[in-house]
Amino acid sequence: MTILYFILLLGVIICFHELGHFIAAKIFGVYVYEFSFGMGPKLFHKKGKETQFSIRALPVGGFVAMAGEKDGDKAYPDVVVPEGRRLTDAAPWKKIIIMLAGVFNNFVLAYLIFVVVLLMSGVITTSPKPVVASVAKDSPAEEAGFEAGDAILKVEKEDGSSVKPKTFLDLQSFNAGYSDELTYTVQRDDKTIELKVTPAYNEEAGAYLIGITAPQPESVKITVLNCWYYGGYEMTSMVRMMKTTLQGLFFHGSGLDQLSGPVGIYQATDTYASMGPAAFLFLVAELSLNVGIMNLLPLPVLDGGQVILTLIEWAFHKTLNEKVKAGIMIGCWVLLIGMMVLATWNDISRLLA
Repeated sequence: MTILYFILLLGVIICFHELGHFIAAKIFGVYVYEFSFGMGPKLFHKKGKETQFSIRALPVGGFVAMAGEKDGDKAYPDVVVPEGRRLTDAAPWKKIIIMLAGVFNNFVLAYLIFVVVLLMSGVITTSPKPVVASVAKDSPAEEAGFEAGDAILKVEKEDGSSVKPKTFLDLQSFNAGYSDELTYTVQRDDKTIELKVTPAYNEEAGAYLIGITAPQPESVKITVLNCWYYGGYEMTSMVRMMKTTLQGLFFHGSGLDQLSGPVGIYQATDTYASMGPAAFLFLVAELSLNVGIMNLLPLPVLDGGQVILTLIEWAFHKTLNEKVKAGIMIGCWVLLIGMMVLATWNDISRLLA
């Protein structure tokens, strides 16, 4: 049964992403050869007015083949595309919207699911403000001089990365797994002071902690009126956590051992599906956000990178050399494949541990 949930999860997320590209392309008159659910050999296809809709053998994604894209033109060499209907004919701002429409759809999907999940649960527990509620006795925080009531304004690691937390959850996400010295900037009464502290490993928690506690979280009853606000609250909190994780990963190399790939997603699918519909939907929303945010990265094989290349060409009124583009693409594919191999290795290592 888990495999069906896994296929459903990936299929919904990726097809919703591709649907964004498809709708935007249609709005701006770009010719679309095919909209496919799945990859590999065709199992079923039906021709619309001009677009072919198909289901393929491997239900792990999907794609939109547009005129003006190298792969699309190569796959449909005999199709006569009307003049001015190729992606390359579209104005740069239209191209950018088409490229970002998939990401937009991923965010919309995640937002709507968060709203539904909150309505199903009937309550949300919000993360408290980043204020110290208490300091554990004989902890690193006590030795560093933390006091109850300190409002945490900023936390900085030794490598220079930092966060200005809006909630205690932001703080926990930034500090997760970090064992070196941290510099806290806190507001105490009318003074701003800096406190340096090194986390200590806590056997009971199985994590590196400094020994401060958060204020009690607030529980809010969800109604059809406030669910829209708190759906956005939940999504924004998740985006901030992902942003912090990606910053640490790409700029400082931290969190590489926490990367997870298809094997890890399959395990998570099994776990969340066993917890009920709300938990499974939450996983779909979380992964939809992941897909959206990852596609915003400035790598040319991703939507964000395509936007960067389009902006460069727009600014210089000149198309980039195809060989240069190809070289950049190959480099980016090597990077992404390397990350996927590492993520899969992490997943397998955790299974064998």
